[in-house]
Amino acid sequence: MRPLPAVTGRAEYDTLIVRTDYHDDQAWQNVAAALTQPWGDRPYDADVHFVNDPAWAAATVDEVLTATRADDELSVVFLSDRTTMRTESHALLAVTTLTREDCEDDESYDRLTEFGREFRVAPAGVHEVHANLSIGNLGFEEYAAWAHDDPEGIFRSF
Repeated sequence: MRPLPAVTGRAEYDTLIVRTDYHDDQAWQNVAAALTQPWGDRPYDADVHFVNDPAWAAATVDEVLTATRADDELSVVFLSDRTTMRTESHALLAVTTLTREDCEDDESYDRLTEFGREFRVAPAGVHEVHANLSIGNLGFEEYAAWAHDDPEGIFRSF
């Protein structure tokens, strides 16, 4: 595994978006624009921290998790990967940062990862996922289950 630059400057409640595909700048601009739109019923401002550095090109999920491990406040990271850039939905890859060691026991970890440690989420749902996980209102496994139930495997939004 290659070392990646440290993620710095992320405010505690900022949603972390890591760009890992650099083949289509227009697609990236579309994704970034969608992610900076106000969201929710009120609507809320979209507080986003983008990692947009070619050093992260083709980074794997494990490499991203290793690079972001020092951020104790981070429970999920969103990757704008090749699939994000190539599909019309621009669904990002949501990945839990929690490991077995972060859970009470094996049963808790198995429940957390019942549908895997990642799922796809449309830009319109990214902030809902991040906010609810940050405050413990909903669990990663719940969003993963909703994505699993979607015909395209994407959590879209409430």
